[in-house]
Amino acid sequence: MIRGRFAPSPSGRMHLGNLWSALLAWLSARSAGGEMVLRLEDLDPDRCRPAYCDQVMEDLEWLGLDWDNQPVYQSRRTEFYREIFASFEKQGLVYPCYCTRAERLAASAPHLSDGVQIYSGRCRNLPPEEGRLLAQSRKPAWRITVPDQVIQFDDLLYGSYTENLARDCGDFILRRSDGVYAYQLAVVADDWDMGVTQVVRGRDLLSSTPRQIWLWERLGGDPPEFGHVPLLLAPDGRRLAKRDRDQELGWLRQRFTAPELVGRLALWAGLLSEYAPVTPAELVPLFDWGKIRKEDVRNGTES
Repeated sequence: MIRGRFAPSPSGRMHLGNLWSALLAWLSARSAGGEMVLRLEDLDPDRCRPAYCDQVMEDLEWLGLDWDNQPVYQSRRTEFYREIFASFEKQGLVYPCYCTRAERLAASAPHLSDGVQIYSGRCRNLPPEEGRLLAQSRKPAWRITVPDQVIQFDDLLYGSYTENLARDCGDFILRRSDGVYAYQLAVVADDWDMGVTQVVRGRDLLSSTPRQIWLWERLGGDPPEFGHVPLLLAPDGRRLAKRDRDQELGWLRQRFTAPELVGRLALWAGLLSEYAPVTPAELVPLFDWGKIRKEDVRNGTES
């Protein structure tokens, strides 16, 4: 059975793009008779608040999206992440990185296709004496050493995607210098522990998938299937952000009913040929990955 998931970051009120991804993830799982689980990715204490977690759940319920578990809070799972981190240490894969942000940029090379900075591994073979000296004045982040290995997977929407970990990704951070476990570790550990078999999320996370598949393999698990959906943009083409009031749910709920909003999302996704208010449950028999458009979508909530 498919087990999908919601994994919102409760750092503020959800915006329309968050709802877009959540709806498509829910429809993908429910249309196959699968389950949905909810995980609140509230690891960052500086940005996430308990009140935001409660609001996320209330907004999802208002929209008509449900889940099949007791919500999981990442902020309560630090000991579990510590155990996962230790398992990578035992494999000899983890090393401290003392680089400042400026030094990381200087020690990185831009990815040839998109300008992403790939860490060069500057601290991977740091002489012990230099490491001890740096440790006196800096708290390190912790990186994992990636191999020169090609990872390929078939995305549910975009098809075959291939990446060389060493060339296109580089050694990435598992734990930040402030002690907070990083997204890449937490998301894989939680999906593995929660039995997630399908991950549906925004296209902006497509390039994270090969490194996450590789982490899954290090844990001895079978990676889930992945489906990345196009980004829902503001009417002027900008990326949506929670600070954009005209796209956040508090403002949208004053203007639209839940079926009206879901109907717009379904139209933009390609699930409806013309606009009509609709509930998520009514869309379940209409869902098909073959209908979902691949290009990013400018929404039209201003009309």
